[in-house]
Amino acid sequence: MASTTHTHPNYMGIFWVLLVLTVVEVGITFLGLPKMVMGSLLVGLAIWKAALVAMYFMHLKFEPKTLAMIALVPFVLCVFLILMLLPDIGPA
Repeated sequence: MASTTHTHPNYMGIFWVLLVLTVVEVGITFLGLPKMVMGSLLVGLAIWKAALVAMYFMHLKFEPKTLAMIALVPFVLCVFLILMLLPDIGPA
């Protein structure tokens, strides 16, 4: 059985990236952007932060690709359901 070795991630580096993304999120709320633009930016940044946490702190980056697919499928289904329900959420 082949042994897979990996170096330990730079947890402090990931922490600082997450901190900067959080500061950017807070800054976006003060820009006075339209709600749809602000919401899209905030959701995009939140997805980016969630991916970093999953990859490094939950160690998914070092797992087999099949495990990553298992984690990704519910996210894709959730996005699909949200997009399909958007016409019903909008103004009548």
